[in-house]
Amino acid sequence: SSSGSESESDEKRPVFKQDSLVEGTSSRYSMYNSVSQKLMAKMGFREGEGLGKYGQGRKDIVEASNQKGRRGFGLTLKGFDGELNIDWQDEPEPSAYEEVDWCLECTTEIPDAQELKEWMTVGKRKMVIEDETEFCSEELLRNVLRCKSVFDELDGEEMRRARTRSNPYEMIRGVFFLNRAAMKMANMDHVFDYMFTNPKDFHGRPLIKERDAELLYFADVCAGPGGFSEYVLWRRKWHAKGFGMTLKGPNDFKLEDFYSASSELFEPYYGEGGIDGDGDITRPENITAFRNFVLDNTDHKGVHFLMADGGFSVEGQENLQEILSKQLMLCQFLTALSIVRTGGHFVCKTFDLFTPFSVGLVYLLYCCFERVCIFKPVTSRPANSERYVICKGLKLGTEDVRDYLFMVNIRLNQLRNSDVDVNLVVPLNVIKGDQDFYDYIVQSNENHCKVQIKALAKIRAFVQDTITFIINCMIFLQIPDQARVAPSSSDPKSKFFELIQGTDIDTFSYKPTPLNSSTLEKIRQVLDYRCMVAGSEQKFLLGLGKSQIYTWDGRQSDRWTKLDLKTELPRDTLLSVEIVHELKGEGKAQRKISAIHILDVLVLNGNDVRNQHFNQRIQLAEKFVKAVSKPSRPDMNPIRVKEVYRLEEMEKIFVRLEMKVIKSSGGIPRLSYTGRDDRHFVPTGLYIVRTVNGRKRESLALHFFSLYPWTMAYSKNSKRKFFFNKMTKQATYDLPSESIAPFHVCHYSRLFWEWGEGVKVHDSQKRQDPREAVKGGCPVFHPTHAWILQGLTRLGRLHSYPGPLQSRFPGGDVTRRRYAEGSGQGSPLAVYIGA
Repeated sequence: SSSGSESESDEKRPVFKQDSLVEGTSSRYSMYNSVSQKLMAKMGFREGEGLGKYGQGRKDIVEASNQKGRRGFGLTLKGFDGELNIDWQDEPEPSAYEEVDWCLECTTEIPDAQELKEWMTVGKRKMVIEDETEFCSEELLRNVLRCKSVFDELDGEEMRRARTRSNPYEMIRGVFFLNRAAMKMANMDHVFDYMFTNPKDFHGRPLIKERDAELLYFADVCAGPGGFSEYVLWRRKWHAKGFGMTLKGPNDFKLEDFYSASSELFEPYYGEGGIDGDGDITRPENITAFRNFVLDNTDHKGVHFLMADGGFSVEGQENLQEILSKQLMLCQFLTALSIVRTGGHFVCKTFDLFTPFSVGLVYLLYCCFERVCIFKPVTSRPANSERYVICKGLKLGTEDVRDYLFMVNIRLNQLRNSDVDVNLVVPLNVIKGDQDFYDYIVQSNENHCKVQIKALAKIRAFVQDTITFIINCMIFLQIPDQARVAPSSSDPKSKFFELIQGTDIDTFSYKPTPLNSSTLEKIRQVLDYRCMVAGSEQKFLLGLGKSQIYTWDGRQSDRWTKLDLKTELPRDTLLSVEIVHELKGEGKAQRKISAIHILDVLVLNGNDVRNQHFNQRIQLAEKFVKAVSKPSRPDMNPIRVKEVYRLEEMEKIFVRLEMKVIKSSGGIPRLSYTGRDDRHFVPTGLYIVRTVNGRKRESLALHFFSLYPWTMAYSKNSKRKFFFNKMTKQATYDLPSESIAPFHVCHYSRLFWEWGEGVKVHDSQKRQDPREAVKGGCPVFHPTHAWILQGLTRLGRLHSYPGPLQSRFPGGDVTRRRYAEGSGQGSPLAVYIGA
């Protein structure tokens, strides 16, 4: 009986039979491999019963662990135990192509001070976001807040893993930059047609005039550790100069970690107190100090664009991020209106834009800039509230708005620890009254909410599952796919040979030719020369980055020596310089400082400029010095460019000469030259540099004028200078490329008029016996200025030709006779310098 019933039940219950299981006939358990199925069959497993003699064992299969991270057993996270009915699988395929949706141009006038004064509204402090439905539908707002709340208690590592798996753009990371922020800026710069790193006007013309050696000025606030700035400096190299202000402390700028760009081109300034300030942008005095500093160092024009990437931890209060960050956002907008030049641009990180306060701030930007766009780059994680407001073309007349925001910030500081707060900066009826702006904000908010909800739901799913997306946008963004590595160190000698690229090293050993009665005869065309006042011996200076700076005197037998000055230069920089002891004041109050004076430039931050015209090289040197100078660091030795004079205007130099008492001179006045910055130094002589090139020289030791076929002359008829080739008889107003004297020609052909013993260049210098007027063949400056200037004028007139447009020079006997007069013996310059 019992055995019969057992056999009957055996027939009804499916049993794991070895043969059928091997064939895979069991559908329910086919997911398990055959080995496990055979083991269960041997133990008498029957579907619907447990193991054991009486089937008393567990009937259901033991589920896989749902344990999350290291939290305690049995702990369930609110939000993960229920269903989230969000379909995230219908999102579009990942793409690097992005569309820009600009808000329509504002047609209303910029509000004036009288109108703005009535706009600020103070009321009870509000710390809830759930009812902010003026600029977003209630359903979308509720869903995005619900999705955010799911992750409030999620372990950080789990969140990071799920985010990486769910975001196809996560693998882009920071490439070779400091952090992911740099890639966000690269992303936005590319999408907006490089309006930041290569700004253009509305006609498509570049705003940066390269011919005028103009720098791209930018500012980076609330931006530590500095990823935005590293990208800009990588893109623009030494042609940009940055100013930065951020909170001092662990989130400060990490300039030492700028591996891909030269941090020497970036100058942090922390508001009141300069480099000793705290960098708190919410303090009005810091904003004022930063504004003054930036304007003082940009010729009072302001920066071409400002980047702001401020944010702080809101852990546990993610849904209130917009409210908690309201003052930070206001101060970033205020700083933009304070330091961006007319026509300049602004990019700033924002978060949710649900509250009338935040939308009111964006409305003010909408009034002050030509165009405004709210944009979320693909390199910004889709699950967070981060987005960027992009502002193009600052209008004139925004001062009242700036002053208004300044006043609002002061009020926010006053109410910081109270129960009341500034709730509105623009009345709600004003915002809604501009239909174009209102519709744009609502559409932007709702589109962003939809994307964010799907991204959050996707992360929730990937906390429980695994998938990997990898997409490479670097080619599209014109960012090379390279690893982030620290710059390699090299010895100065190896780096020098790497930079000069096989140039004959003997070129660097040539010293200037002394100006005496014989070499004086070789100077014929005054217009071919420039001159500079010397203050010490010429050296070559090599920058390997930061304070790794070395000098060399040009002799192969000598080594590169570390410069014992406090200054910084970008790596791969090679200059021709003097180390000059500058003086300020007289008597006991006189101060001395060692300064680097640039005579010429060879390589600037890896950019070889040796073959450019001398005038252009000096212009680039001026631009370079502006980029690396740090006015906020008075403890650093200054870098300056020598003042260059035309030889025909040599009299301008002697106006700058005067007798001054030097501390070390025993109370005896000494000849001093005062530069543009009101500092003076004891001059040692005058460099005379030929800037017009000739044909290839047979010997570097020769300095004959006949080896230079190109010269400059002045046309009296057209009152213009032109170039003339003495061999081909060609004349042109345009600069012939073959007439440009590269660095090595300027270097080995230069003359030096030494102002040593027996040379009198100032009327107040001690009179000398005429018989001692010449010592060692060295010319002496004649004390009568009238006679000197007469000689200079005569020299210029002897080389005034009709010009190429009038006579197709040389044309006729008159022209040849004038040229012959200028080439005759007894150069008028000898009269000029008293030989």
